[in-house]
Amino acid sequence: MLKEGRVYPAVIDGYASGGEGVARIEGMAVFVKGALRGEQAEVMIEHIGHNAAWGHIEKLLEPSPRRAEPDCPYYGACGGCQFRHMAYEEELEAKRRRVEDALRRIGGADLAVSVIHGAENTRRYRNKVQFPVSTGAIGYYQGRTHRVVDIADCLLQPEADTACRAAVKEWMERFSVPAYDEKTGRGLVRHLFLRTNSDGEILCCLVANGRKLPHGEELVEALRQAAPKLAGVVLSVNTKKTNVILGDAFHTLWGRDWLEETLCGRSFRLSVPSFFQVNRAQTEVLYRRALDFAALTGRETVVELYCGIGTISLTLAEYAKQVIGVEVVPQAVADAQENARRNGLENKTRFECGDAANLAVQLEEEGVRPDVVVVDPPRKGLAPEVVDAIVRMAPDRVVYVSCDPATLARDVKRFFAGGYVLLHAEAVDLFPRTAHVETVVCLGREFEKSKEHVYLDYEPSPDMEVPLDPTYPEIKEWVLEHHGLKVSSLYISQVKRKHGLPVGENFNKPKNKSMKQPQCPPEKEAAIEAALRHFRML
Repeated sequence: MLKEGRVYPAVIDGYASGGEGVARIEGMAVFVKGALRGEQAEVMIEHIGHNAAWGHIEKLLEPSPRRAEPDCPYYGACGGCQFRHMAYEEELEAKRRRVEDALRRIGGADLAVSVIHGAENTRRYRNKVQFPVSTGAIGYYQGRTHRVVDIADCLLQPEADTACRAAVKEWMERFSVPAYDEKTGRGLVRHLFLRTNSDGEILCCLVANGRKLPHGEELVEALRQAAPKLAGVVLSVNTKKTNVILGDAFHTLWGRDWLEETLCGRSFRLSVPSFFQVNRAQTEVLYRRALDFAALTGRETVVELYCGIGTISLTLAEYAKQVIGVEVVPQAVADAQENARRNGLENKTRFECGDAANLAVQLEEEGVRPDVVVVDPPRKGLAPEVVDAIVRMAPDRVVYVSCDPATLARDVKRFFAGGYVLLHAEAVDLFPRTAHVETVVCLGREFEKSKEHVYLDYEPSPDMEVPLDPTYPEIKEWVLEHHGLKVSSLYISQVKRKHGLPVGENFNKPKNKSMKQPQCPPEKEAAIEAALRHFRML
């Protein structure tokens, strides 16, 4: 029997959901912080629970070749990252296995997760950060605590956020502005919220335990000096003794209370409470996979539950007959409606405000029979009544985007009971260096089980003109008409090569190997891919 405080030899054979290494010592699973798969170590047992134990490496006997020196001075003290002690390839494999294991162990799914889409950029990718504030510290919580670690610079956030954080901290010290104390409920500044867009603009929001900020003009001036691309400063009022970060009331102190961002060729307006994935580049990968799984031909009615500001809904709308989005946050619904208007998709979209379970039942009672249902729920997953309502609506396909493999697997099992089968599952790394991972799966009704990759087996609408072999000028014309972008033959050939489509052997290749070619920008790549899908080449 294991004993706390004793050291045991161990071989690390896997990873836990929080990124810890896992070993079996005397028949018990032991979670070992900072350990890598394949390593041999002497492990000190710190705590023993009913079914598992926790420990740390006392002595590393055989380190893994995939072990890396952490590149952040706060790693270990800050709870934000869990994978900076290993190579990125090992992190991706750990995440892929986590998704596959959850689907098999919890969901009972006999389907391999053969693909995880890694990020090209693992640094400074976050477009939103929420810093907790305490006396003398603005940073992130220490792991498994509410003690704020003062962090001068985080490698996950843009450098402009670092400058804004420093400006706010200096303002608080200069004017003796008190930080909020969770235990007493006293103090003023609770959180610093920063959102950035791909143009480098910044929206700053201070969450306060009060309706006014002292020396607000000085704060605005300090932020403007620190961040030349500051778009606006907002006050969020949260006077409740709660762990919820944002309050219900927002007051603009300076500038505007929103940013504009592009995603998958669409323009979106983001306010402070709007949900928007924190990694724009990887979100485009995720949504393209969701679009491929939806297999739209232009004839379908699509229902998206938990639609937020409409990012997925508007990505799908171009390829569907109608998309109905459901969201519980009123401001997000207003943003979704505005985003539909600004992208010219009001006539193909409808957004409803309310609880997903209630509105799913309401749509069912209205006689809405969607061909595809898309869900992107919060970490807790779907309520049983939501799954039941979707099953009763009997869509041909359910596309499920998830930020938690365990709740995804639980819900997949519920869909199995309703006559659905899992057709495909892929992981997407939206949160490099952290333990979080995103997954997108496609479920189909039981009778589709024998059809391999049924989500790509579809016919175009009879009223659609679909050339069999479009020319480059035809692709350029379609992109210009539908996305307002001019694209070159070089960019088209780059995108075609990326997807394994035939391109002339020497077409648009540089004349000598030392010549550097311009690379297709993400927004043009997304538009070209949309054209290739329209012409049934993808």
